[in-house]
Amino acid sequence: MQGTVDGFSYGLVTPLVAFLMACLGGALGLRCTTRSRTARRSWRAGWLALGSVAIGSGIWTMHFIGMMGFTIKGTPIHYDRAMTFAGLAVGIVMVGTGIFIVGYRGTSGTALFTGGTITGLGIASMHYLGMAGMSLDGRLEYNTVLVATSVAIAMAAATAALWAAGQVRGVLWSVGASLVMGVAVTGTHYTGMASLDVHVHGTATPAAGESAGSLLGPLMAGPLAFLVLAGIVVIFDPLIVAGGPGTPPTEYKPGVPAHPPAHHRPARSRLRLRGPVEHRSRTPQRR
Repeated sequence: MQGTVDGFSYGLVTPLVAFLMACLGGALGLRCTTRSRTARRSWRAGWLALGSVAIGSGIWTMHFIGMMGFTIKGTPIHYDRAMTFAGLAVGIVMVGTGIFIVGYRGTSGTALFTGGTITGLGIASMHYLGMAGMSLDGRLEYNTVLVATSVAIAMAAATAALWAAGQVRGVLWSVGASLVMGVAVTGTHYTGMASLDVHVHGTATPAAGESAGSLLGPLMAGPLAFLVLAGIVVIFDPLIVAGGPGTPPTEYKPGVPAHPPAHHRPARSRLRLRGPVEHRSRTPQRR
């Protein structure tokens, strides 16, 4: 029996809140990525790790807020706890890999393409692992074309967001990058949901797993708390808020000055190089 899929059982509330969460995670994560480019090399990995977890937490939270409004007529939906955590872990690792590539190699050429592709695949992996964690009295089928479209949206938008974040041109660029990242995440989610067909078995056997309310509500408390803490770090770091120079500061090395002084030739040396100077009287000589 064909099941009726409804991804908007609460109207536009869940899509809007989900989009805002994706934008929040993207804004914090991409701003940390921008900050890493102006930090000392010893601090760069920390900023990139913070950005990776922020983006991953935002994506994961967005996905399951969207799933709160997802229902299938004729069968309840339960979720497997292990698969749900696996989606969060895989997403953070893959998004982090892409961000570290861009953070250390720059936002141009092969590095940007590779980092954006891996980040986009991380977004898509988190979504489809979350879908694989659903347990219901039925069978899920996906439209291959729409699945491929959702993955392409994630890769293209993630690449654009990483490029914008790497420009280091102030807060407005980061806001634009976070909106693009929000489009990537929500576009992947709802395009993937549109590709889904459900065939309900109609048996009385209850689905294994836990309900959305009992599992997803408590689980989302952790990522939400992390996003709040990351937001506090961003707010109280003036270089993140105001933006910074496009090149990282000079690394400190013992015995080596940070800014080598310009070598000026002494005035006497310059005079000697010019040769002897003839002193002539300003008073005209009478012949």
